[in-house]
Amino acid sequence: MVEKRNIATAIVLSIVTCGIYGIFWFIKLTDEINTVSENPNDTSGGMAFLFTLITCGIYGWFWYYKMGEKLDHAAENKGMPTQSRGILYLVLGLLGFGIVSYALMQDSLNKFA
Repeated sequence: MVEKRNIATAIVLSIVTCGIYGIFWFIKLTDEINTVSENPNDTSGGMAFLFTLITCGIYGWFWYYKMGEKLDHAAENKGMPTQSRGILYLVLGLLGFGIVSYALMQDSLNKFA
């Protein structure tokens, strides 16, 4: 089940809680994107977060790309136009704008909800 979230509220909560809500958001995004892309058994949000911690953030860059690919795949299956989301999310993440990637992912998920 995909939960529709207010993007502005999620960003403010991420800032106010010094990133704690951002971690929760990361985990939920991963799990919900897996559900939407019809791959519920892919790497869970908790495991993705753990891999990101263990690799000092390197897995996070891979995560940005994979989440974009999964959203493109889900959009294609629903007959919606596809984009190169993976590359956009990766570039934003590399430039330090990961929260913008989160917001864009949530926007795409809200369209599926």
